[in-house]
Amino acid sequence: MKNFRRTLWGAVAAICVVIIWLVYQIGETNEEMMHIPMGPDFTLTADDGSEITQAAFRQKPTALFFGFTHCPEVCPTTLYELNGWLHAVDPDGDKIDAYWVTIDPEQDTPEMMRRYLSNVTDRVTGIAGDPDKVRAMADGFGIYYEKVPLDPNDPDGDYTMNHSASVFLLNDGGVLQSTIAYQEDHDTAIEKLKRLIDTDDG
Repeated sequence: MKNFRRTLWGAVAAICVVIIWLVYQIGETNEEMMHIPMGPDFTLTADDGSEITQAAFRQKPTALFFGFTHCPEVCPTTLYELNGWLHAVDPDGDKIDAYWVTIDPEQDTPEMMRRYLSNVTDRVTGIAGDPDKVRAMADGFGIYYEKVPLDPNDPDGDYTMNHSASVFLLNDGGVLQSTIAYQEDHDTAIEKLKRLIDTDDG
């Protein structure tokens, strides 16, 4: 009986050691994940025609949004609000960079995005490029997007795009810090951007 108890307690102790080790490993993995830049490596085209890569998201805190120029409501609303938030928290424009990536690269050329953005904001850079590379980049960020024909009976005709509408807030290492939801409360969005700046300053 004593031998059985010793064996039982030995087994319990071994299980406890394994559980502690697993918890430690999970904690270490989560800690590492917190320092991994969001998104894949990419090479695309900024709205001024210059090459842009993932390095652009790892120089300053970054606000990143995905959309398209023919978007009827979500994109212009978000860009307008984002412009206001950025001017409020970073009036000199030297603390946060902001980018808008098209999810409709067949239609949205860099030049078209530049013209569109110039009517809405002076603080956001457009990103477009080869459709396959744009889609790979969006997929790497986990963006939902779907082409939806305006006429179900004409799948090759005019269309709109359903897509994710949140603004990603990345620190100066490209690590996701927070998001701003579509039509987020103004004061809440401002506070999130301030915290992003404060984290970088710290």
